Amino acid sequence: MKDMGIIGCSKEQAVPLIIGKDTVYVHTDIQEITVDDEFLGTDQVAYQCHEVQYGKDEYIQMMAEKNSELESQLTETQLALCDVFEMVVMM
Repeated sequence: MKDMGIIGCSKEQAVPLIIGKDTVYVHTDIQEITVDDEFLGTDQVAYQCHEVQYGKDEYIQMMAEKNSELESQLTETQLALCDVFEMVVMM
């Protein structure tokens, strides 16, 4: 993982996820900004975002771990809801 910080990017790159051949780029805090172009004397629209780069295998491993954690949380929630349902039915 490489945290590239806030970077300038094109409109095409101003998306949350870009999957390359061997790298995954995760963009957050995407913002449209106005840049004063002194050469042309006009304001230009540009984009900036916070970029984190992952190797493809590293990204897949991270997503698998998050999925496993979410599945565990979902199971715990379902069990808690069953307990609540049983308490309501017994009233």
